[in-house]
Amino acid sequence: MTNGHTNGTNGAKNGSSSASEAKRPVRIAGASGGFSDRQRAISSLAKLDVDAIVGDWLSECTMTLHGAQKVDNEKLRMEGKLLEEPAGLFDPTFLENLAPALPDIESKGIKVAVNAGACDTQLLTWVVAEEVERQGLSLKVAYVEGDEVTDTVNRLIKQGDKFVSLMTGENLEDWGYTPIFAQCYLGGAGIAEALKNGADIVICGRVADAAPSVGVGMWWHGWNRDKDWDEIAGSLICGHLIECAAYVCGGYFSGFKRLMEGCHNLGFPVASLYADGSCAIEKEPNTGGEVSVGTVASQLLYEIQGPLYFGSDVTANIEGVVMTEEGKDRVRVTGVKGLPPPITTKVGMTAFGGYQAEFHVYICGLDLEAKAEWVERQVRYSAGDAVKELSCFKFSLNGYCPDNPRNQDVATCDLRIFVQTKNKKLVDKSTLDVPGFNRWCMDNGLQGCPGWTLGNDQRQSEGKVYYEYYVSLLPQTEVHHRVVLPWLNKTLDIRPSTEMVEYPRDQPSYETSNAVPLKSFGPTTRGPMGWVVGCRSGDKASDANVGFYVRNDDEWDWLRSILTIDKIKLMLDEEYVGGKIERFEIPGIRAVHFLLRDHLDRGFNSTSTYDTLGKNVGEYLRAKWVDIPNRFLARGRF
Repeated sequence: MTNGHTNGTNGAKNGSSSASEAKRPVRIAGASGGFSDRQRAISSLAKLDVDAIVGDWLSECTMTLHGAQKVDNEKLRMEGKLLEEPAGLFDPTFLENLAPALPDIESKGIKVAVNAGACDTQLLTWVVAEEVERQGLSLKVAYVEGDEVTDTVNRLIKQGDKFVSLMTGENLEDWGYTPIFAQCYLGGAGIAEALKNGADIVICGRVADAAPSVGVGMWWHGWNRDKDWDEIAGSLICGHLIECAAYVCGGYFSGFKRLMEGCHNLGFPVASLYADGSCAIEKEPNTGGEVSVGTVASQLLYEIQGPLYFGSDVTANIEGVVMTEEGKDRVRVTGVKGLPPPITTKVGMTAFGGYQAEFHVYICGLDLEAKAEWVERQVRYSAGDAVKELSCFKFSLNGYCPDNPRNQDVATCDLRIFVQTKNKKLVDKSTLDVPGFNRWCMDNGLQGCPGWTLGNDQRQSEGKVYYEYYVSLLPQTEVHHRVVLPWLNKTLDIRPSTEMVEYPRDQPSYETSNAVPLKSFGPTTRGPMGWVVGCRSGDKASDANVGFYVRNDDEWDWLRSILTIDKIKLMLDEEYVGGKIERFEIPGIRAVHFLLRDHLDRGFNSTSTYDTLGKNVGEYLRAKWVDIPNRFLARGRF
């Protein structure tokens, strides 16, 4: 089957589609949700009936690490210590993913738009162009720039801009760290312009995860970016649904147990994006997983912040989203409403944080809390005055011994000792080098608690550099968004929308209206909420979002009535750190969403917790016990 536009015959490609062509949706395949995704993606998807392939390779983790390395490289270059050209600061796996697919991409006229360029977008463009030439192909490769804004941020700081934190509400000057690199989020308008001017492959840096789909939709359907808000907002949510690849096809899905057959090879998604902004999500054929209202709702709830989903091109209101199963592995998504884009875009700032290290002691069996306290008292005594220079000195006992354990491993728990400091060298010749912190822990082995055991790999106890990450807002008028078309020796400036609006920092938050008395649901059984409730959670810097959903209408009345803000605080138990919690509802998918402000101990690169990405907040809460109506349990568990 052809795509209907091989060799550039589709009207949309030329910016003047016929009425019949304009009605045809553009088919967009989602090839990557991050650097840890499978490498077969682009090659497999290029063999399908698709018009475009998009992918996301960036995260706050990779932005921070690439940015910090770019600063280090420049410092070494200025000092004459950079003896050879360093590796490109783009995603190192991207070319391996793309190269096998290039012949199909050219022969079938498929467009590609990705953000794998990270902090070296131009260099990745040259690398891709060289591979195209090596294979004897004629694909045109463009790139988008303007996301690196370090100089702009520094200038605005000097001019008095407070750069208020999106998470904590504090000013940048109160953060305690100095930004060394800043990168902002671009939208899809530059991608659309590149495609309009004949690009086949568009390499981007920090465009938003969903921006490639927005750009493809703008180009294909010819939407007016200053007034077609519903349509562009629909493309933003379409992009959000496929930006994490197999997530929408069963990855991270609460109902995963029914997908065990084929879980070794979940399908990648293909979205049909219609001219009205609605979309239909399907999956790659002959693969594992599924596309259902459950899997699509789960992905919609991932990493959102409230009823408004902001992009640089548009603001999408998702409270009215409706999902309908149109057939096996096909879900139609409608009801997204569009609003003008915000006057600002998100900007992430990286700073040197200091050094961190960790040591693990394994303890087993009975009296685990007492054993952990024994170890902690001894290690703190060994640290002496060095404790005063630590910004974080944390002991966490992870795991538990079940009653009458079936084997020794399940009875063994991890006591993690975690430290952070701005200076690797501490007082009294103490240090995070080995020996140093390592010895504070090691010295106590023979006066340890019963069963004290160390792991056989001590590399984590050597201090390593970590970075802090700060998220704020930058006026879109301060961003120099540009598209470079090398084959034309041409650069195009991409203006912001003429209709931008200022939105408040906090989104609408509310409890349910007309709550149903819980006793009206009949007899109950006490057990984990996750028996009947699905959930999805994620991170945005130190904020955690968590969305809950159910499968039936009467369960929805129960869910929205039981899940109040106070109930979530109670369920969080010791995990509740006192931050603000915001709540809203999406009735069309029977979901209640919460935003936990400043919940995650900073973010991926600096957190002292296991849950570096907030992905386990939801699974923790699903495990909490509530009174579940028996009639819900009779229908079967997730």
